[in-house]
Amino acid sequence: MKEMKKISRRNFLKQLGGGTIATAAVLTGCKSKSDTKAIDEYKKQVEPPVGKMTYRTNAGTGDKVSILGYGMMRLPSKTENKDDYDQDMINQQVDYAIEHGVNYFDTSPVYCQGKSETCTGIALSRHKRSEYFVATKLSNFNRDFWSFEKSKEMYLNSMKQLQVDYIDYYLLHAVGGGMDEFNGRYVDNGIMDFLMKEREAGRIRNLGFSFHGYKTVFDELLATHEKYHWDFVQIELNYLDWDFANEISSRNVDAHYLYSELEKLNIPMVVMEPLLGGRLANLPQYMAAELKQREPERSVASWAFRYAGTPKGVLTVLSGMTYMEHLKDNLLSYCPLVPLTETEQKYLHQDVAERIVGLENIPCNDCKYCMPCPYGVDIPAIFVHYNKCKNEGLLPRDRMDKEYKEQRRAYLIGLDRKVPKLRQADHCISCGQCEPHCPQSIRIPRELRKISEFVEALKQDTLTRPQED
Repeated sequence: MKEMKKISRRNFLKQLGGGTIATAAVLTGCKSKSDTKAIDEYKKQVEPPVGKMTYRTNAGTGDKVSILGYGMMRLPSKTENKDDYDQDMINQQVDYAIEHGVNYFDTSPVYCQGKSETCTGIALSRHKRSEYFVATKLSNFNRDFWSFEKSKEMYLNSMKQLQVDYIDYYLLHAVGGGMDEFNGRYVDNGIMDFLMKEREAGRIRNLGFSFHGYKTVFDELLATHEKYHWDFVQIELNYLDWDFANEISSRNVDAHYLYSELEKLNIPMVVMEPLLGGRLANLPQYMAAELKQREPERSVASWAFRYAGTPKGVLTVLSGMTYMEHLKDNLLSYCPLVPLTETEQKYLHQDVAERIVGLENIPCNDCKYCMPCPYGVDIPAIFVHYNKCKNEGLLPRDRMDKEYKEQRRAYLIGLDRKVPKLRQADHCISCGQCEPHCPQSIRIPRELRKISEFVEALKQDTLTRPQED
């Protein structure tokens, strides 16, 4: 054991075979018996330093904000029931984050089946109010909450659940579908005027919006800056979306445009989806191996986090850190941040991102905005499993293929482990309630139907043609 403690981080990762498989297991929260020893040793050898966090200053308030923000969207659970949240572990991870310099915590009334604000409030209330900035949102997606009374009730309830008497960063949640919708949710009902008065009174310190949507809407929203004085804006920024967001979905806007327009107005940016729901941490093995060869001591995910944190206009980068391993790895990326060089950014843009686009995956970020499904279908888990198998070259394609039998068995067993049978794609009735909420504009019922047909062909052992969609 004494000899093990002397092993350097580099040598430790080499002993794990370059670190690609073992580190991937750590970063995805895999807890199989075969990984237990590797994970335990990884924890011992990779301890983030205290007092090294990189901070960015909000020029409008003087806030020194940690470049790593804690997204409270994917909280740890006690059991396989994802809704059975482990408050003790949440407390422990929040404590560890604050100890290592994280001071920005982002939540919403709709995250974690409506439990995120409560869990976040319990964890943060154990600390001095001056130690953290809390961000939450007016998530009045449902038309039943478009009235002034219901929207105001949601806002006041957020402060109650978070156990605070002011909110540091308050967002209009997921705007961008259209100005008629924006006006209906925030302007015509008078709630925007109310929020501006709350900002004047100090109960909201910064007022902004999170954007998912069309370029024309983004431009119109920025045109209201003189009227509303947006204190910050939350955008999706990563090395795939920088140039290819619009190519992946016609509704999305390339991040380089969003960034440049906000920079012109000196509006601070909060970055969401630096990993695209984990897609940039779970790259195809040949891509992951290339990144590990360039930086053997860094995880695949660290490339995406360093990329998102490099632009100077970025105030903080949000990460939904379900497991302590996620938190520790991200802290290593930002304690301190070593910005990417122009050469490294070019490599991610031209070599990695272009090849990812060529994979033609379902562009699901696992944001869970489509949930809950009224019929119990676990939409994100189905898409994540499909994409993972496709990325790794393990998707069954034709029963005449040499690898078909093994791939067929692995796909079906893996699906049953990830998604209970009653929550699989064949239970979708195409009601369409999920589709309007998807930031990526995925035609969800259509994709579920295609996957259902694919799975049925595997079960009946009748798959005879390639699955390219």
